[in-house]
Amino acid sequence: MGDAIAFSVEHRSSVCGARTGVVETLHGSFSTPAFMPVGTKGSIKGIFPQQVREGGAQIVLNNTYHLMLRPGSELIQRRGGVHRFMNWDGPILTDSGGYQAYSMADINAIDEDGVTFKSILSGEKIRLTPEVSMRVQNELGPDIMMAFDDCPPSVDPTAGPTNQTRIRLAAERDRTGTGRRRGYSHEERLDLALERTTRWLERCRRAHANPETQALFGIVQGGTDLDRRARSVEEVCGIDLPGYAIGGVAVGESGEDIKRVVRHTARMMPDDKPRYLMGVGYPRDLVASVCAGVDMFDCVLPTRNGRNANAFVRCLDESEGRGQIRLRNARFAEDDRPLEADCDCQACDPARYGWPTVDGAPFTRAYIRHLFLAEEMLGPVLVSLHNLRFYQRLMIDVRATIANDDWLGLARRWPVAADGIPPELLAVRPA
Repeated sequence: MGDAIAFSVEHRSSVCGARTGVVETLHGSFSTPAFMPVGTKGSIKGIFPQQVREGGAQIVLNNTYHLMLRPGSELIQRRGGVHRFMNWDGPILTDSGGYQAYSMADINAIDEDGVTFKSILSGEKIRLTPEVSMRVQNELGPDIMMAFDDCPPSVDPTAGPTNQTRIRLAAERDRTGTGRRRGYSHEERLDLALERTTRWLERCRRAHANPETQALFGIVQGGTDLDRRARSVEEVCGIDLPGYAIGGVAVGESGEDIKRVVRHTARMMPDDKPRYLMGVGYPRDLVASVCAGVDMFDCVLPTRNGRNANAFVRCLDESEGRGQIRLRNARFAEDDRPLEADCDCQACDPARYGWPTVDGAPFTRAYIRHLFLAEEMLGPVLVSLHNLRFYQRLMIDVRATIANDDWLGLARRWPVAADGIPPELLAVRPA
């Protein structure tokens, strides 16, 4: 379907499904496996585009639903598209709004034609269908756009006692028509989402106005049921598109279920097209999914955790928070170390980027903690910069590991991600 992107595999691991590659778009190329920072509203919160680029990111993600609400896709189109609007000269991917139908289940209603949202800005009703999602994304102008899908809960919402699951259960009953009287059927919900996602993908393909310049990716659903995942792969990947994604993952299921679903699903997807795992995640999940053959990832964790004073680090030592430093902790009040000793990010090594410093010193844990306690904006910025670079450093090392199959070395360098490496790979002698 068009020539909007080109994907080439450069190297394959000899012991697992991991591969390195390059995706070429009209706005440049990016190396895979790739991690995409999330710029929900056309901005990586608090970070200049130049800093995003200096941190190693080659592609970013925008949110269709939020940009549709404000400032509006037509306004962005009149200003040259989302690249010019946010002043980012690299590739951009937009999601479709399908995930918001899941995450905002308590303020929307779904039917066969689409989803009616209650605007989070004005309270007015907003209608989003496959055709509207395609029109909005065509107007935004990203390089890669996602099909509008029906994302169900991956686990039965009746199984948990929390208030959130009760809200979601009531919403799912109302949305799907599975019936209050006879109760919610999770099996029926998964089947409905799978079938509807395929029907909506066909509608997206027909409505897509710019296949020569914008690549449309289909999304595989099926919850944690492997047979349903296989069926969805057959249906979705049976429609010829430039790439495909695994959706409905990391929406409530366990880490082991994530690995099991991704391992089963990725190997069934076309080998010559990019494979994108949506909304994942933690370092161990990224590495496990790379080993299964996934090429693209996105997640809000680097910046969301950064805004909440949580800095990612490689180690799992209890003194460092088992992979995250929680900087509000009082024990960091007089800690003059950088966030991570060997990190080359703008917070840990600002002199490397030409920033004025005192004798090349980093921003210390003590100082950053003070910024958060004083509610100064610089605190979230510095930790977000560190976390964004942390994820890109991991991806750089993962790509190098695929080339030499030194998985034990990767586990030693990145203890925080080691659980994601299949045990049998740790015995492999590197090339």
